[in-house]
Amino acid sequence: MREQLTKRDVEKIQQEIEHRKLVVRKEAIEAVKEARAQGDLSENFEYYAAKRDKNKNESRIRYLERMLKTAEIVSEDSREDEVGMNNTVVLYFEDDDETETYKLVTSIRGNSLENRISIESPIGKAILGHKAGERVYVKVNENAGYYVTIQSIDKTEDESEEIRSF
Repeated sequence: MREQLTKRDVEKIQQEIEHRKLVVRKEAIEAVKEARAQGDLSENFEYYAAKRDKNKNESRIRYLERMLKTAEIVSEDSREDEVGMNNTVVLYFEDDDETETYKLVTSIRGNSLENRISIESPIGKAILGHKAGERVYVKVNENAGYYVTIQSIDKTEDESEEIRSF
């Protein structure tokens, strides 16, 4: 599946790749060299830990590069009165008689514990492009779903969100 990324997501990923290649990689190689110099590798925990960290960094670089190659770029732009990318939305859940606040983001910045939901999630897909005051059906699967009412839309710009790990 192709990741949907914004231009800002692509920039963040490119910055992380550059940092990992220029800074983290050098540190990891140096840590392996130092641990190897300590002698017997069969019982050298520092060597194995340094090697593991180096391999983890290389895996992360490959993961991010592959993500960029297959990414689909999506627009952050939306009309002033419509739910769009990076908007904070207040939703009323009819079945639960509760109100929740969510921010719509791309899947690599999604974090349900921080109320950031992906535009690829069922609720994200359902409310995207709708206006405040509209009642929207959220289809969970073929047999289930629920209604939400969009109470308000706030255009937000927050660059502090980290991209998720693999």
